Amino acid sequence: MSLIVCRVIAMVRLEPKHVRYIKLGPGGAWASDAIADGVVPFGYREIAHELCVQGDWKAARTALEQTGRTPSGLSQGVREVRDFYELDADTLWITFADGHLWWCLTDPEVVALPDAGPDRPARMRKTLDGWHRQSLAGEALTVRSLSSALTRVASYRMTICKVGEVDYLLRRIRGEQDPLHERAIELQDRMQEIAVSMIRNLDWREFETLVDLVFTRGGWRRTSVLGKNMPDVDLILEQPVTGETAWVQVKTGTSQAELDDYRGRFDRDGSCERFFFVCHDAGGKLQLPADRHLHLWTDQILAGKAIFVGLFDWLIERTR
Repeated sequence: MSLIVCRVIAMVRLEPKHVRYIKLGPGGAWASDAIADGVVPFGYREIAHELCVQGDWKAARTALEQTGRTPSGLSQGVREVRDFYELDADTLWITFADGHLWWCLTDPEVVALPDAGPDRPARMRKTLDGWHRQSLAGEALTVRSLSSALTRVASYRMTICKVGEVDYLLRRIRGEQDPLHERAIELQDRMQEIAVSMIRNLDWREFETLVDLVFTRGGWRRTSVLGKNMPDVDLILEQPVTGETAWVQVKTGTSQAELDDYRGRFDRDGSCERFFFVCHDAGGKLQLPADRHLHLWTDQILAGKAIFVGLFDWLIERTR
């Protein structure tokens, strides 16, 4: 099997021999252009391209000495330049930009660039098929969705370095799930199922109390008295941080007609920004217009909210 075929197979399976993080310019200043152009830019204009192509790293070190670097800085600098020139097409390159992890594979040839000034790249490698910010399964690789054990590599002060969490990185890019993650999701789904069953067994007083507790733990403050018979609404809430107010109707059994009726009362009242209709037993499928100020919480949604704000134990106590 030829070397080229092996590289193609490695690319398809994403089984790189090496993985490197690269900072695309000072503070990532070249990232936008590099991603748009499908290239990996690199600096070190102090070292001539010809020296690097010839592999004369002793002369490269001498050239870099003229910049006044410390001995350790010289060693690091030469290592980075060697990596850029000598790492082959079976190397996975990653960087961070615009809130995402980006990855690519490159052509091994390094191309010298015209001298456009000290703040511009001196050379580059072309990507094989561009930079990617999604996994092979189509999932966005957002920084906030990644472990800090991986993303902390972005704080590297120089330009190129090895990536420590290679197995994790490759699993995320391939779109593979960690077996432990899969077990946790299964457990979470089971908790949700049990929480729904417990909610359905609550009487109307406990159901109203649960709804009140979910909102309270979510940062809302009640401005009406729970359990008082107001004609149109069960709860009036205020969000102290944003100043928003919410109109909340709580029902155990309900129907679309009743939902429409209360939504109409909310519209006519006009005193609150948000409308919440919370129920756990509907006589058919319920719907609200697509509007970020209108919220329909069924038992499934309420169960997830209750678990999220730490009320699973409270539900367990109700089953005694």
